Amino acid sequence: MHSLAKDRDRRQLPGAIPLFPLASPMLSLTLRDFEDVRARIAPHIAHTPLLTSRQLSERTGFDARLKAEVFQRVGSYKIRGPLNKFALMSGEEKRRGVVCSSAGNHAQGVALAARIHGIRAVICMAENATPAKIAATRAYGGEIVLHGTIWDEANEKAQELVRTEGLTYIHPFDDAQLIAGQGTLGLEVVQDWPDLDAIVVPIGGGGLISGVSMAIKSHNPKVRVIGVESSDGPAMQRSVQSGRLETIDCRTIIDGLRVKRVGELNFSVVQRYVDEIVTLPDAEIFEAMLWVMERCKLVVEGAAAAPVAAMLHGLVKVPPGSRVVAVLSGGNVNLDPLRGLRWN
Repeated sequence: MHSLAKDRDRRQLPGAIPLFPLASPMLSLTLRDFEDVRARIAPHIAHTPLLTSRQLSERTGFDARLKAEVFQRVGSYKIRGPLNKFALMSGEEKRRGVVCSSAGNHAQGVALAARIHGIRAVICMAENATPAKIAATRAYGGEIVLHGTIWDEANEKAQELVRTEGLTYIHPFDDAQLIAGQGTLGLEVVQDWPDLDAIVVPIGGGGLISGVSMAIKSHNPKVRVIGVESSDGPAMQRSVQSGRLETIDCRTIIDGLRVKRVGELNFSVVQRYVDEIVTLPDAEIFEAMLWVMERCKLVVEGAAAAPVAAMLHGLVKVPPGSRVVAVLSGGNVNLDPLRGLRWN
């Protein structure tokens, strides 16, 4: 675990030597900015519920609530950012279309947001992507291009299409307009529970926690923002500790947390607005995934279970009785193994 609050406070003292040089470029959004984004995308998204969890409250000693983004369109928060970005595109950019590389929530969010705005969306996936994910993305209107066997090879194809067809590349997390869109999740939290004390957010590339932390801190700087990564792939924590972007050997098998290098913008925001990053192994996150399904009756993917895992394992260090929100970022679980079963 690594606490950022003390280091950030020291950075802000006159004449102090920065412990962690801030990444560039800088991005700062106000509560009004997030309200404007929310108004822009509101016709196309759900204001997802903030659910009380008696079971989690009893286990942790907190007043715990779950931001259930599992009920969002496409099953995750990932539609929020693209909706904002596409609304701000020029007519020429919309005419040319967009491209991204993803076999998960980003693909589905981009595909549906593009369809809503009447934009062609090309989604590059590895050839071994699960059929269910390919079908879901295609159902949202995405044109699927299968290339290579890993994400990096699919991403190379996406970059090729940028050069050859003039498509606009939609980064999964390192994009100011996407960050602003993802941050509307945090705006909804403070609207529904203005006096929360802490919020726990999963970290993959950093897009979600960047937006949420700015929205939360703009509402109340005293709210504690805690990020959660897999200890098998702590790219953001390593970067914060060293003060520069680090490329790691990422071994986590949890899709939404599997990033070798976080975004530059995301890193800069996390340095300034996130109080602490905690980590725990994949196995404990998967245990929390099952716990949420069994005790809370909610289907969550691995990344979404990470905040609950941190709470169950005592990594969220706030006083007993504190009002704490765990962000359930998505519910797109791969059910293909179950489809292969034969029942007698």
